[in-house]
Amino acid sequence: MRADGSSSLFPPLTMATLVTAIFAGVAADLTWEIWARGITPFWVGGPLEPAALVQSVFGFRSLLLAELIHGVVGVVFYPLGYLFIARPIARVVTPFLPWWIVGLGFGVGLWIFALYIMAHIFAGLPPFLGFITLTWASLVGHLLFGLVTAAVVHWRES
Repeated sequence: MRADGSSSLFPPLTMATLVTAIFAGVAADLTWEIWARGITPFWVGGPLEPAALVQSVFGFRSLLLAELIHGVVGVVFYPLGYLFIARPIARVVTPFLPWWIVGLGFGVGLWIFALYIMAHIFAGLPPFLGFITLTWASLVGHLLFGLVTAAVVHWRES
């Protein structure tokens, strides 16, 4: 048994784990959308538009396809990344951190992935978009996404 109460580094590959990931993804994505489209415009003058980044990276003309890709990644793949990559790494490297700090760290990692890896390396934009106000709004959105993902996983496993 680990110090955090779990018996394994990784969750079991079960339907319950997939359901947990989907619940976490839906809750986190809804939180992201409320932040990105409902609150961020009051701060930066417009919404966060990750689908536009998906379009830039992959050269898609269809905004609908880009929105769909971003939605599937947020609902399915990012929560699985939390369960099978971020949380296990945190359990090994920083096992003393509470779940909510790990969730915030996961959010920071998603933000770095979005604004450095995808926006800069793949789309050719300035790193972190030059640290404009939109960059910080994106950070808050990714922190919320990570925190909600971790909270739902914590709740489902309690």
